[in-house]
Amino acid sequence: MQKISTEQRFREEIASDTLTIAVFKTVWCKDCHFIDLFMPDVVQHYANQVKFIELDRDEVLDLCEELHILGIPSFIAFKKGQEVVRFVSKLRKTRDEIEQFVDRAIAVSAALGQ
Repeated sequence: MQKISTEQRFREEIASDTLTIAVFKTVWCKDCHFIDLFMPDVVQHYANQVKFIELDRDEVLDLCEELHILGIPSFIAFKKGQEVVRFVSKLRKTRDEIEQFVDRAIAVSAALGQ
């Protein structure tokens, strides 16, 4: 998962035609460290369909305010600079829930492209 540390780079990444999922995390978040255990496998599984980027919420506070990122980790799918769908929950996210979100993002993205 590519790490992004500036708002400008974030906007460049999400502007592409490729479905891009931004994962907002922090170094002090226990639930963020929990997903670190399986996210590399998730990223690899969807490598041909989705590009994943990671942002540290504390490095892009203005962007997080603009996007209404209140909880972490938060997942937002973008295509051509537009938000497609998001996955935010105050509960710890499981691998299965994240994969369901990615599948939904792929389906919504495909439907919007028609």
